[in-house]
Amino acid sequence: MSTTPAGFRGAAGAWLEGLGGLRNTVRQELVARQIEEQIAGRFPVGQRLRVLDVGLGQGTQALRLARAGHEVTGLESDPQMMAAARAALSEEPAGIQDRVRLMDGDGRETGAHFLPGSFDIVLCHGVLMYVAEPDPMLAGLARVLAPGGLLSLVVRNADALAMRPGLSGDWATALAAFDSPEYTNRIGRPVRADRLAALTSTLAGIGAPLATWYGVRVFTDLAADGEAPPSPDGLAGLLAAEERAGRTDPYRSVAALLHLCGVRG
Repeated sequence: MSTTPAGFRGAAGAWLEGLGGLRNTVRQELVARQIEEQIAGRFPVGQRLRVLDVGLGQGTQALRLARAGHEVTGLESDPQMMAAARAALSEEPAGIQDRVRLMDGDGRETGAHFLPGSFDIVLCHGVLMYVAEPDPMLAGLARVLAPGGLLSLVVRNADALAMRPGLSGDWATALAAFDSPEYTNRIGRPVRADRLAALTSTLAGIGAPLATWYGVRVFTDLAADGEAPPSPDGLAGLLAAEERAGRTDPYRSVAALLHLCGVRG
């Protein structure tokens, strides 16, 4: 029996169809840069880190970290997502393939798979919106982090949930978003968003207090599904603006996504 959060299994096929579009390009590139910044500031240069990617999707971040020399374990319970990750991994050189281990499993059951302190970095990107009660899962992720380890979360920003429908002129949905973190995503699935203050409190409570946070997709969240990125020069300028906004107040507070980085005490 699959332990993928409710709504995620049916979402996988539609989500996979949108890979490579502008919105996903912005998200993956900005988050990758932010992770690289955190690694550079927290670990010795050249250290081979042990990475766990929970709900790795098609494996974008996992493969990028493996190419940088790190040992990566990818945990995924959706068959379509796992198939996409395996296909992407199969195209990598043998040396990179040897640094990646893909496992069927659910992020809420890390304690059944890994010992405490097994990883230097734990990624959990785009998963919490499918989990009704995220606190127990986050506690499990913190448990498998070594002291000083980095917990990287990418979540939907509940504090800016009215932005997309408001800018689109969907006033009823915008008004509802002020009062509830629950919403329907672009592929028609009921999901939920997270508030920065609540996650900050949770991270402190599980022993991985928030060290840094970024906004992701301040300007490009209204891009159409599958919309292609602009030319290389145009994309470079777009990413520069998004990267600057994602670390600058007040812009980062209204980003579609939040990237939170907690550090295990």
